[in-house]
Amino acid sequence: MAPDDPTRCFGGGDPLYAQYHDEEWGRPVHGDRVLFERLALEGFQSGLSWITVLRKREAFRTAFAGFDPAVVAGFDEHDVERLMADAGIVRNRAKILATVKNAHALLRLQAAGESLDALIWSYAPEPRPRPLGWDEVPATTAESVALSRDLKRRGFTFVGPTTVYAAMQACGLVDDHVAGCWLARA
Repeated sequence: MAPDDPTRCFGGGDPLYAQYHDEEWGRPVHGDRVLFERLALEGFQSGLSWITVLRKREAFRTAFAGFDPAVVAGFDEHDVERLMADAGIVRNRAKILATVKNAHALLRLQAAGESLDALIWSYAPEPRPRPLGWDEVPATTAESVALSRDLKRRGFTFVGPTTVYAAMQACGLVDDHVAGCWLARA
């Protein structure tokens, strides 16, 4: 629970963003379906502000059937057109198609007896010193480059090293709450 007057790395000034910072970002996330969602949303965020995607997250969940990979893998051109007409989400054909393709890749991974959870968490780096400020937070790391490469090899798209590192931060594989943030002190 956040203190009465928290100092945050980010998210001040917007209650939704502050709640995301305080309750989600940097906390460990497990499970194929939720990690599939997080990778998809980080892909949709590419080139945009995270708050834009965060404000549309519930609409994304509705549009993409709760990010159920079996359902999303069944999306056809009619579904893509439906999504392109949905003002509640980011309407980018390449990102929509990538999400459908990634659902197929996830199902192939599971059919091979593997999990997205185990794959992603196998790239969790050793803890490093807490960043003093955002200028010390990398955009990519050796681990995000390697995970990106592995995901692409397995058929995932829109998972470049920067997008993957953002997902690693969001899903708690790394803790980039900067010094001075109330969560860095917690």
